[in-house]
Amino acid sequence: MKFLYRLLFSVSLAIAACSANAGESAWQQYKRAFVSPDGRVIDTGNHDISHSEGQGFGMLLAVFNDDKPAFDHIWSWTRQTLYRDDVGLFAWRYEPQAKVPIADANTASDGDTLIAWALLMAGQKWNDKRYLLVSSLIQTSLINHAIVSFGGYTVMLPGVDGFTHPGRVTLNPSYFIFPAWRDFYQSSHNEIWQTLINSGRLQLINMRFGDDGLPTDWVDLDQAGQFSPAVGWPPRFSFDAVRIPLYLSWAGIADDTMAPYIKYWSKYSRGVAPAWIDVVKNQTAEYAMTTGMLAVRDLILAGKAPIAATLARDEDYYSASLHLLAFYAQHRRVE
Repeated sequence: MKFLYRLLFSVSLAIAACSANAGESAWQQYKRAFVSPDGRVIDTGNHDISHSEGQGFGMLLAVFNDDKPAFDHIWSWTRQTLYRDDVGLFAWRYEPQAKVPIADANTASDGDTLIAWALLMAGQKWNDKRYLLVSSLIQTSLINHAIVSFGGYTVMLPGVDGFTHPGRVTLNPSYFIFPAWRDFYQSSHNEIWQTLINSGRLQLINMRFGDDGLPTDWVDLDQAGQFSPAVGWPPRFSFDAVRIPLYLSWAGIADDTMAPYIKYWSKYSRGVAPAWIDVVKNQTAEYAMTTGMLAVRDLILAGKAPIAATLARDEDYYSASLHLLAFYAQHRRVE
């Protein structure tokens, strides 16, 4: 029995190693398809614009693939083009074809968090204190401008402007990047990050809407501590919210917080799982999840079954990003 266990364990490690090598090939695919010569990560499914989110994704993937030249390239464009000196964070959207490419200079907390996380990982991986210092400064800016107490919770606002309203705040739970918050806490020992983790988990438990008990992409929190689907947004568990279980899994959170996603996706076979569900009307999309969304589903439901480490030909920027992030989340979790 012990021999069989060792054999199975050895095979699983070999599979992980092969997958990691294949992942490097997928990274080359990703760079060719979505990273411009000047370091801009291109959203091919959205008029070739760029986001702070995409820059963060690209920087993370470069670290995971030990590609320092690509990391520096992407970080340089991000710093020079999107950085806002007034708040120490980044403009969320860049439109290359527009007369004014940055017409909306608001920030996006997920992009800011991803960039700071990638810089932290890069500093640790390549022993570069400059990256660590900049990461620390961005973390401090997030604390100062995006983290507030409201309705009995510690919350991260989606951006510095536009998300506080009379009697309520609007949140995006897919911006709850638990593994980044965990790493921020472990590196800085600032208790605010652990508080945010604990509060975020409790928020998700109380953001359960409709028959399936799922959060929506955007959620309102009122002063009394009650959650509801956000005013002005479709009440859907959809393309944003799919990242919630990805980040939970990546952080090793496998308790009741994860239960609704497991229960919901288990109702559907892999090929017909709908791209979204309206939690109010209980209606689902007439089209299936993208390859990247399915990779997240596989991460949650399939356990140790290897996620495909090569990109499909038809994957756009967002699907490809989810796909590779799910792959690396699985690989790092196994490690």
